[in-house]
Amino acid sequence: MEVDLKIEKRLRFIINVAYFAILAAAAFLLLRYGLPALMPFVLAFLLAYCLKRPIRFLAEKLRLGRRAAALLTVLLFYGTIGLFLAFLSVRAISGVSQFIVNLPGLYAEYAEPVLTSFFESAEEFFLYQDPELLNQLNAVWEQFLNSLGQQVTGLSVEVMGVLSGMASSLPAFFIRLVLMIIASFFIAMDYDALTGFCMDQMSGRTKKIFLQIKEYVVGTLFVCIRSYALIMSITFLELAVGLTLIGVEYSVAIALFIAVFDILPVLGTGGIMIPWVILEAFRGDLALAVRLLIVYVAITVIRNILEPKIVGSQIGLHPVVTLASMFLGAQLFGVIGLFGFPIGLSLLRHLNDTGTVQLFKKPGEGKTGTKIKEQNESLS
Repeated sequence: MEVDLKIEKRLRFIINVAYFAILAAAAFLLLRYGLPALMPFVLAFLLAYCLKRPIRFLAEKLRLGRRAAALLTVLLFYGTIGLFLAFLSVRAISGVSQFIVNLPGLYAEYAEPVLTSFFESAEEFFLYQDPELLNQLNAVWEQFLNSLGQQVTGLSVEVMGVLSGMASSLPAFFIRLVLMIIASFFIAMDYDALTGFCMDQMSGRTKKIFLQIKEYVVGTLFVCIRSYALIMSITFLELAVGLTLIGVEYSVAIALFIAVFDILPVLGTGGIMIPWVILEAFRGDLALAVRLLIVYVAITVIRNILEPKIVGSQIGLHPVVTLASMFLGAQLFGVIGLFGFPIGLSLLRHLNDTGTVQLFKKPGEGKTGTKIKEQNESLS
């Protein structure tokens, strides 16, 4: 009897593993191959959802039908915000391309003098300690400089190759863009009918879970993402203006790079600005180092003031888990995975906390958690 129970548990475990493996494989194939193929229609649906309220407002104010209001709203969107984003993207790509082309020169002008100064200090130290090591140190240093210079030049060439490849894929991009624009018109005009049809195909429990996911994504994550996008835009504008005022070259491209880097948890703007300040101080340009430090302090102060007011909620993941999920997502699915994996983990955590699914125990439910909780209560 006991042997039968063990066999039954093992069979149940194998069945569960196979079940989740099939689900994971299906999700991987869908995200890896299905989502990129359907991306124009996915983006069109997201745009139609975002324009739902403006369409309703315009229909009420101008007393238009749903389709006419949707057509007018989508036209206004592509005519104003769409053109503005396209212009901003072209300027940003142009600035980044110019910065990358001049990267070897920037390395020779800024980084190499600092490394040379550091080596001269180390050379004097070894000269007093053991003169015989000096020749070996010189050989290692020359090899290091040559290798680093080649890597910087190779990086510049490689990135320019990537940009050239992107330019060659522009015809396919424009075809997908036209598909997205046409689809957004049709989806926006028949949004209620399409969503109603999809909801009617779901059973009671599936519909309940779907509505719960929608409520969480729209009510929490969407607000959080929108808030951080606003903060990133403010950071970009502050950096672009600040770096331009203090006379830094390629200020727009550098500001864009730092603003994108700023969305990473833990690291943020200081992950680039602080080493930059230290580098300029080592180079002897104390005036530029002080100006960069002032720009960084101003951005940090403004961010600390605005962030609590703009950001309504966090995704609820530990920074290490967020970083790991972003890295894994980027490796598997590129840019989509970079943001999609943390959002998916946050959604699973929410569903588990609300009892919709049972994937893992909540903090304090296990034996170890109970012991820690009892110890904390006894200490308090």
